[in-house]
Amino acid sequence: MLYAVLCYAAEDAVTSWSKEQDEAVMGRLAVIQQKYAEAGRLGPVARLLPTTAATTVRKVRGESVVLDGPFAETKEQLLGFYTVECSDLEEAVGFAREISDANPAGGSYEIRPVGVLNPIPATIKHPT
Repeated sequence: MLYAVLCYAAEDAVTSWSKEQDEAVMGRLAVIQQKYAEAGRLGPVARLLPTTAATTVRKVRGESVVLDGPFAETKEQLLGFYTVECSDLEEAVGFAREISDANPAGGSYEIRPVGVLNPIPATIKHPT
C-alpha cells in the first residue's frame, strides 16, 4: 500500500538552522531516502517552502477567494511529505520513526494511506 507521511514541525525552529545544520539534517534524511529508493519503494518527496510563500484559495459565501498565507491555527506547519510503499501500517510507522529520528526539530509525522486518483503524467518535469 502507498502511504503519505506528512511532516509537521515548528517552522521557525527549522528556518533558524544554520546552513550547516540544515545540510546535516538533509544528509541524514538522504540516507533513509536512498535506502527506500533503492528498494523501489519511495515515491515523490517534497520539502515545502515557508508558509510566507503560501497562498490559500478558500470558499467564502459560495465564492473562491484568494488569500496570502496558509491561515492555519496551529503551532506546527506542514513542512514536507514523503510517499512510500509499505506492506502495512506498521512498516509505514517504522519509516516515520526513521525520519523522525533523523530530524532534531521534533514535530509530528502523520501517516495516511494514499488512494491514487490519477498518476502524474510523464510530461510533467521537476524544475532543477
